[in-house]
Amino acid sequence: MDFGLAFSFVFKDPNWLKKIAIISLVALIPILGQIVVFGWALQISKRVMNHDPNPLPDLDFGGDLTRGFMGIVISFVYTLPITLFSGIISFFSAVLENSGGDETAVAIFSIVSICLGLFSFIFGLIVGLLLPAALTRYLEKESIGAAFDFVEVFKKVQLNLGTYFIVLLGTIVAGFIAPLGLIACVIGVMLTYTYSLAIMGHFYGQAHLEASKDKMVVEIPPAA
Repeated sequence: MDFGLAFSFVFKDPNWLKKIAIISLVALIPILGQIVVFGWALQISKRVMNHDPNPLPDLDFGGDLTRGFMGIVISFVYTLPITLFSGIISFFSAVLENSGGDETAVAIFSIVSICLGLFSFIFGLIVGLLLPAALTRYLEKESIGAAFDFVEVFKKVQLNLGTYFIVLLGTIVAGFIAPLGLIACVIGVMLTYTYSLAIMGHFYGQAHLEASKDKMVVEIPPAA
C-alpha cells in the first residue's frame, strides 16, 4: 500500500484540474450527481486494479451512473443493520423522554441504548473494513452478486486485515478533507468533496491489488 500516492496521484495527471472541475459541477446535481460521482470514484478503483498508468478518468456519465447506483445498492445493504440499530436507539430515546421520570425505566432503557450504541459502533467498524472489499469484488467480477458473497468478502478482509485498516484510516483522513472547501463556499466544497472521493477510490483499488498479490492457485498432483 502506498498511502501517499492515494493523495498525490490526482495531481500527476496533466488535465487533473479540468477533470476534477467537471466532476465537481456534476456533483451539484441533486441526488443524481452524487450517484455519478460515486461511480466515477469506483472507476478510479477499477483503473488502479487494472494497473492503468492514468487512473484519473474523464467523466463517463452513463457508465458512472450505472456503477454508482450499483455501489450505492451494495453500500445500502452492508450498512442496513447500522441504520436499523440507529432507529432502535432513537426509539428508546423517545421512550425515555416520555417515561415520566420513572427511575427503573430510565435505567433499563439507558443500558439498552448504550449496548445498542456500542454494538452499532463495532458493526460500523466491521462494515468500514468489509465495504471496500465488497465494492472491488463487484468491480472485479462485474456482477453485483459477487459483492454479496459474504463468505468470500469476509475471507478477503480477514487475510488482509492490516491492508483494510489502512484503507479505513485513509478514507477517514479523506473525509476530513471534504469540508475544507467551505472556505471557498459551495464550489470549493464540491472540489474538495470530489478530491476526497478520488482518494477513496484509489485506496480501494490499492487494497484489492494488495489482497490479490499473494493469491495463488497451487496444483497438487494426485498421489501415485
